[in-house]
Amino acid sequence: MSIPVKPLNSGNPIDHRLSVAPMLDWTDRHCRYFYRVMSKHTVLYTEMVTTGAIIFGKGDYLSFNKEEHPVVLQLGGSDVKAMTECAKMAEQYGYDEININVGCPSDRVQNGRFGACLMAEPSLVADCVNEMQAAANIPVTVKSRIGIDDHDSYEFLHNFVDVVSQADCKHFIIHARKAWLSGLSPKQNREVPPLDYGRVYQIKKDFPQLQISINGGIKTYDEANEHLTHIDGVMIGREIYQNPYMLVEADNAIYQTNTDILSREQIVAEMARYIDIHIANGGRAWHVVRHMLGLCNGLAGARQFRRYLSEQCSGNEVTSQVLFDAFAQVTLPAGE
Repeated sequence: MSIPVKPLNSGNPIDHRLSVAPMLDWTDRHCRYFYRVMSKHTVLYTEMVTTGAIIFGKGDYLSFNKEEHPVVLQLGGSDVKAMTECAKMAEQYGYDEININVGCPSDRVQNGRFGACLMAEPSLVADCVNEMQAAANIPVTVKSRIGIDDHDSYEFLHNFVDVVSQADCKHFIIHARKAWLSGLSPKQNREVPPLDYGRVYQIKKDFPQLQISINGGIKTYDEANEHLTHIDGVMIGREIYQNPYMLVEADNAIYQTNTDILSREQIVAEMARYIDIHIANGGRAWHVVRHMLGLCNGLAGARQFRRYLSEQCSGNEVTSQVLFDAFAQVTLPAGE
């Protein structure tokens, strides 16, 4: 694989007060560009990419739009040598950070010896962090659960954070549910195990020198700001994917900026421009608009908007006009 000349990244420490969770098959570069149009400060994560895909895959799994910064590569793997090689490549591509997936509970991930099962091997995770940070001059962070299977005591989580932080990992994103490694699907693992925000708060109290972010079940900025009185960052996933227009309020609500709120019409116009560029480079409109189906949720005509895009974007000859035509099905609220 040829590696591009390293582009300029943001050059500043990332403010993790709000981030969009890495979501497999969802948060690709088109999705992240869409989100960046609406929020300039929210931290964006790639979907999880495995070391095998990066090193041996035929495609380019690391490319992204320069507008996406701050952007974090989420990496799946446990082989220290492979993780280190990918860390070097991520730095060359210009990523702002690398995040190690120690939270995904799927069978496929476990068979590859990464994801949530690695919580049982904190020394291995620490070795990965240590070697990756020695090889690349960008931060390496860890995203985990609060526990796995019957290893769900506070002491288990405390020990994991303690061991890994000694490898100079300074930022942990903790999904405030444990993971069942067998018996539950990934979807059920996001819903069935109960949330325990207090356990994450306690980690921050016990490790005040670390950055601690929280993930799981958070739906509003009011909830996010309440969490931020206890910890350093909040990560939201499916709520943003299903209702992406909420991101237009993120910079003001979380980062206390004084930013003009983009209208849906402005977002559609910008994304149509992006679609034109993507098509000119050999892509299809559906690659982009599939992430936009929730843009008009809550408005009259939202169902027609979704249906029109889903039905009209199957062909290869579709242009960005399909987005304008779909948007014409929607009745906007007064003032927008």
